Amino acid sequence: MANIIKLRVNGAVHPVNADPQNSLLSVLRDQLDLTGTKYGCGEAQCGACTVLIDGHPRRSCITPVGAAVGRQITTIEGLEQNGKLNPVQEAFLEEQAMQCGYCTSGMIMAAVAFLKTNPNPTDEEIAHGMEGNICRCGTYPRIVAAVQRAAQKGAQS
Repeated sequence: MANIIKLRVNGAVHPVNADPQNSLLSVLRDQLDLTGTKYGCGEAQCGACTVLIDGHPRRSCITPVGAAVGRQITTIEGLEQNGKLNPVQEAFLEEQAMQCGYCTSGMIMAAVAFLKTNPNPTDEEIAHGMEGNICRCGTYPRIVAAVQRAAQKGAQS
């Protein structure tokens, strides 16, 4: 049964008409038109749907929208501030850390959360910290380089 649910997404409150068991991903994409978050596998295995909930990476494809009520949800669209990209977004562009781009928003969201907990990572720590986010094109070396570049820019601050 659908209810009016208020979600705090990218700093703004949005009322949505949704069953609390609907996936957060479907509400973000279909009702709020935030299509940067992608549907990949639908089983929380690929990471394409990663968003931040209270600063922690979560797979929105399996997160019931009801579980996100009262929490701060950040999507890829919410990283940009006042026309300026987040340092992780900038680093992904500078390192050309995408090919088809399908995984990119999930990778960036995971990297943002990772750098908050590990601001000066080694390449090995980055590879381990990004596990669970799959790039079908195999641009992992450029992804690691982008996360390393973002860390050097002070992305955690």
